[in-house]
Amino acid sequence: MGKTVRLTAAQAMMRWLSVQRTEEADRFIEGVWAIFGHGNVAGIGEALHGIGDALPTWRGQNEQTMAHAAIAYAKTLRRRRAHAVTSSIGPGSTNMVTAAALAHVNRLPVLFICGDVFASRRPDPVLQQIEDFDDGTVSANDAFRPVTRYFDRITRPEHLLTALPRALRTMTDPVDCGPVCLAFCQDVQAEAFDWPESFFEPRVWRIRRPEPDPVEVEAVVAAIRAARAPVIVAGGGVLYAGAEELLADFAERRNIPIVETQAGKGATSWEHAMNFGSPGVTGSACGNAACEAADLVIGVGTRFQDFTTGSWTVFANPDRRLVSINVHGYDALKHGALGVVGDAKVTLERIDAALGETRFGAADAQSRIDWHAAVGKVTAAPPADANKLPSDAQVIGAVQRVATRDTVAMCAAGTMPGALQVLWQAARGGYHMEYGYSCMGYEVAGAMGIRLADPSKEVICFVGDGSYMMANSELATAVMRRIPFTVVLTDNRGYGCINRLQQECGGAEFNNMYKDSRVETQPEIDFVAHAASMGAHAEKAADIADLEVKIVAARGRAIPSVIVIDTEAVSGTGAGGHWWDVAVPQTGGPERLERARERYNANAALQRVAD
Repeated sequence: MGKTVRLTAAQAMMRWLSVQRTEEADRFIEGVWAIFGHGNVAGIGEALHGIGDALPTWRGQNEQTMAHAAIAYAKTLRRRRAHAVTSSIGPGSTNMVTAAALAHVNRLPVLFICGDVFASRRPDPVLQQIEDFDDGTVSANDAFRPVTRYFDRITRPEHLLTALPRALRTMTDPVDCGPVCLAFCQDVQAEAFDWPESFFEPRVWRIRRPEPDPVEVEAVVAAIRAARAPVIVAGGGVLYAGAEELLADFAERRNIPIVETQAGKGATSWEHAMNFGSPGVTGSACGNAACEAADLVIGVGTRFQDFTTGSWTVFANPDRRLVSINVHGYDALKHGALGVVGDAKVTLERIDAALGETRFGAADAQSRIDWHAAVGKVTAAPPADANKLPSDAQVIGAVQRVATRDTVAMCAAGTMPGALQVLWQAARGGYHMEYGYSCMGYEVAGAMGIRLADPSKEVICFVGDGSYMMANSELATAVMRRIPFTVVLTDNRGYGCINRLQQECGGAEFNNMYKDSRVETQPEIDFVAHAASMGAHAEKAADIADLEVKIVAARGRAIPSVIVIDTEAVSGTGAGGHWWDVAVPQTGGPERLERARERYNANAALQRVAD
């Protein structure tokens, strides 16, 4: 038998994680976010203290938001590095279920190490233990099962010999990539075991590039050659495969317009001649026109989410066919698509080589010019004497005018994601949106994660007052760690985005804006004072011109800057857009609801879910 070393299970876990590498990183798990409780402080906490800088530990303020920071970090680094997140048994663990779902939807790697019940069951029920009356094996951590790609419960130390490699395989596999939960029984964390020394030898995990099936490539090539007006829908898979330059070159040589999803935006610079903006619900006018005319829709690394497809009404050509290039067969074959399963870059290379000199007719260059002119109008600064609050579009324009090539615009929920997708003119790599799960509260923590991943970038976090109120405490973490980014906090005094949707669906204004809620006193929240109380540099912009000045000034600071600006809640983006399927009640209600129902029925009749 080979040499062994005696360690607790928690010590073994941390030592093993510290020597897992990829071809691009000395340490795949760069560090561990931790909030300690009785379920992880004695075992995992001691192990993290002991390993020190070989696997750094960072303290967060909230389990969900420190996981959001980890997710943003992995997304920024294109899934080449990741973080682990640990919490105690009970609410500490269940606080992270939302973040796990976010990572799962977005196919992003994060390792959740959750304290769990006693494997011995001697002291049951322990503090914070969920007791299932019909199943003695269930704990609160079973809530992670549907929202993780791999789940395991560590009830014996030697389980780590198989569970840890399975976890890293999942996180580094482009097909199965996503979150992992290891529910670590708290007594087992502290148990000693004689571990093989070979278990702790450094290992390099190669992130594979799956080759497409030649028969599937041939079928897609034939479909492209037969098309008259194709369009490319670029998703996040373009970025994760590093296919940005190839896609831009492919589209330019073939004269095929590109539209970018929320996850794919920034793969191609907005200035590229074939970049026609965004598709679907939050689509540009020129992008949606290209989609409506297309007889072949070529998806590259996209899930074809309902916002992308206009709830399957934007691809309106009756002769339309759907092609989907995706590393996962589940996504490649959605909605009757002609699928090709493989890495986006490798697959595009194979298709490109087989197409020869195939090139399509001139794209509508004038529609791009007209669209950007429309964007310029709605994002222009209001007149100096304008006696009204600015719109979200005008706030975006202010940030855009002072942005640089190193600026990353980021957001997650509310009005701004749609407005940014339509209006923000992203340099390549200058956009970060969490819109797979559209999770309120991702913004501040996500901005911190982006800046941790790439300190060379200027990160501008757009957040509404609703999302800020939901989760803002990682501002204090960023202050403590001197992680600078700029928060543009738009205050429209409620949930303005959903208030507009409520009215569009025929409903009355109810329970979204503070003025329409059943409260005795309208809150007057001093967001500047609140952010300043956590140590951030905080100030209020008097108007759009002042906002521009304050964004530039923030670049010289070593701590987060929060700039608050009052905005109006009525206007939408003012340009672009398409129908979104949000069901309207079929009976009852006043005349406004009947009109909304008529509009809904007319649009629903245009849906083409599968061919």
